[in-house]
Amino acid sequence: MLSKLLAWFQPLPDAAVKITDQDEVKKQYRSWRIKLFISAYVGYAMYYLTRQNLSPIAHVFKTETGITNEQYGFMVSTSLIAYGIGKFLSGMLADKSNIRVFLASGLMGSSLINLFFGFLPSFPFFVFFWTLSQGFQSMGFPPIARIFAYWFTPKERASRWTLWASAHTIGITLAAVVAFIVLKTGVLSWHFVFVIPGIIGLTTSIWLLFNLTDKPSSVGLPSIEEYSGIEAPVKKQQSEESYWKILFKYVLVNKYIWILSFAFLCIYFVRYVTLSWAAIFLESRNLSKASIPLIFTLNPFVGAAGGIFAGWITDKYFKGRCTPANIIYFALLAASAYCFYIFAGPDKIFLTCFFIGAVGFFVDGPQNLVNVQISLLTTKEAVAAACGFCGLFGYIGGFAAGSGASWILNNWGWAGVFNSCIVASILGVLLVMCAWKKENADIRHHK
Repeated sequence: MLSKLLAWFQPLPDAAVKITDQDEVKKQYRSWRIKLFISAYVGYAMYYLTRQNLSPIAHVFKTETGITNEQYGFMVSTSLIAYGIGKFLSGMLADKSNIRVFLASGLMGSSLINLFFGFLPSFPFFVFFWTLSQGFQSMGFPPIARIFAYWFTPKERASRWTLWASAHTIGITLAAVVAFIVLKTGVLSWHFVFVIPGIIGLTTSIWLLFNLTDKPSSVGLPSIEEYSGIEAPVKKQQSEESYWKILFKYVLVNKYIWILSFAFLCIYFVRYVTLSWAAIFLESRNLSKASIPLIFTLNPFVGAAGGIFAGWITDKYFKGRCTPANIIYFALLAASAYCFYIFAGPDKIFLTCFFIGAVGFFVDGPQNLVNVQISLLTTKEAVAAACGFCGLFGYIGGFAAGSGASWILNNWGWAGVFNSCIVASILGVLLVMCAWKKENADIRHHK
């Protein structure tokens, strides 16, 4: 049984017949890239629908289950640490696995937990199963990073990657809309904020199994380098190198991956402070319970535009350099977080909505571009592990946004929480600036 399960995850073998007709190669590449992009987009949106459905009803969840702010913060933190560690481990496994099966299996596992999560009897059960769900969730991003490494060239990766990354925003927005409808109508109990996404996610996971493939060679196509004539920025030097040697050389001792991973920690701290605590903060400012999920949707929804715009200006105006856009975004993120804290309230509803949207807009830029840089600083054979390693740091930032923000809130109030976001943004600027010379050197080298 175990051997059959492991065999199911094995990479698909090369096709028996390689396509040699150039017109057919071009046609098949175009078809598969569209199909893979759509599958990655829809699949990742559903990952977030089944993952971020807790945040917009955090205020209701706490009341109905009787858990405290400290318990809620602990649950958020432990699940994020599980996700971060799982992302690195999943990255290493995904580098050696079938893209199709890996992506579908994680969504299936998380969706099944969603079906019964709201009906669990006590806090320990909530912590255990939400943490387990995040383990399944960690299987979403690594195989998609492989899709971009194996199917898209470095010159088109930033714009395609940031466009795809808006999927997580769509998923968060859908989760908030489901929460709004459930709470506003009152026809269904709050438990269905988890049941409905579970059903949708389970259906999508089955669809992915029928719509995805693995590497180009698995469908008889040449590699992306051979097809496009564009070499990868980083290539392994010896074909006989083991995966562990590749992992050590191109990930674990690559100082720029470490620097950018710490920058990722900063951006994820701000991201998860706003995702995990925004609903509770807005309730403290006396906004109505039913309106909070709807206002909350502005953060991820506007964030999608921010990520796409960041990729566009990177390719269009900065000639593929991610660092300038990251610096601009981090600086404006600090300003937006400060203004959201100052103006949020029912008497300034327009400014409340504007600045919660601005925070989302300026979070998504560096969140996406740091991953693009990571994918270009390692070989495609280790890209999932490299992005997973970076993601691990991101969710250390998420842990700090859970228990850390809870401690800051208890000691310094909401002012302390939002000041910590400003500090994290400033540190992010300093860290991404360290990659400026390396980025310029690589671009000059590959011109």
